[in-house]
Amino acid sequence: MARNLLKNPNGDEQLDFWELTENGGDLWKVEDMPGDRGHDFCNEEVTKYFVTSFELCLKRQVIDLLEEGYSPDQLDDQPPVTVEDWFCGRTDCGCTYRMTSCLLDENQEVLQEYKHGLETLYPEADCSWKQVTHTFSDYGPGMRFISFEHGGQDTNYWKGWFGVRLTGSSVTLGV
Repeated sequence: MARNLLKNPNGDEQLDFWELTENGGDLWKVEDMPGDRGHDFCNEEVTKYFVTSFELCLKRQVIDLLEEGYSPDQLDDQPPVTVEDWFCGRTDCGCTYRMTSCLLDENQEVLQEYKHGLETLYPEADCSWKQVTHTFSDYGPGMRFISFEHGGQDTNYWKGWFGVRLTGSSVTLGV
């Protein structure tokens, strides 16, 4: 099984290893699964999730692939890169979710980008855990970094942590 290159993908270490690129409202928070007005997750080993507030909250990791032990030759062979994320809403408040992942060269210029555009979850609809997955291929030689950023907010602008819930994030290389 491929190794997850994201550190702290489920909030087990609070917000360690994540750069907070947007930190609106009451900031980011980590809660225990399933949380207030929440949904059970499909993996019992995942016991925590990140949750956003009433203003836009985004967090990011940039993975240095050479530092992770990959050689330039391995990377220039263009192995498939798979990004995965899980998100859900509460049963009493709507929320929005977004995710952007980029393959970057040695200067951190974008070689290829995937955006899961703004998605809104409504409490009267199905707000249970949803998976987003994308595999990059045919991106050319030169990849040295991968950027993974995700987040959102609640749609009612309620004070507190009523926004999108995120967990189970991963970035893997098919090397």
